[in-house]
Amino acid sequence: MFSRNHEEAEAKRIHTIFTLLEQLYPGAQTALHFANPFQLLVATVLSAQTTDEQVNRITAKLFPRAGSPEKLARMERAELERYLQGCGLFRQKSRFLIEASRIIVEKHGGKVPDTFEALVALPGVGRKTANVILSNAFNKPALAVDTHVFRVARRLGLAAGKKVEQVEEELKALLPPHEWGRVHHRLIAHGRRICKALQPQCGDCLLGPCCPSRHIRS
Repeated sequence: MFSRNHEEAEAKRIHTIFTLLEQLYPGAQTALHFANPFQLLVATVLSAQTTDEQVNRITAKLFPRAGSPEKLARMERAELERYLQGCGLFRQKSRFLIEASRIIVEKHGGKVPDTFEALVALPGVGRKTANVILSNAFNKPALAVDTHVFRVARRLGLAAGKKVEQVEEELKALLPPHEWGRVHHRLIAHGRRICKALQPQCGDCLLGPCCPSRHIRS
């Protein structure tokens, strides 16, 4: 009886968290600017260790020059690096993006592939980037776990995994597939506004009564 009551209480707590997140961030979506799947791929690769705002400043200049895989594949690395300066790891990202563009042109007919396996086979595209593209560019069920999602999910007791893949699977098990992408954006929004890495605003958090970490940080 105790176990069943505990399970019911935990299910209610989790449901309340997701309901509140939906109410708090109803329009949460990616802040990256893009016009097609390829541009989202480029922007997401650039976003590693760089703010979305900085990525948008870079791509606003880059995309008019090379907003397609055909054009970017023909760029010299030195030219692309000049566009990407101010972006973390810009030299490495320049190499990845040129190589990925060439593969997209040569193996995929100039179109970004829409399967997880084909995406992660591209240089510079990891699990998070692939899931971002699947969800935002192709509207496929996918749940990307970035640093915000990882941190907030663990603090809220929605996941306990110590690896990104584990947290991703734990979150997906709690939600229907059509909610995966939406919850990804809501958790990011909450992580940026309230549940920050170094100074979480627990006193302003409406999820406090449902959060097992609140007493640790209050």
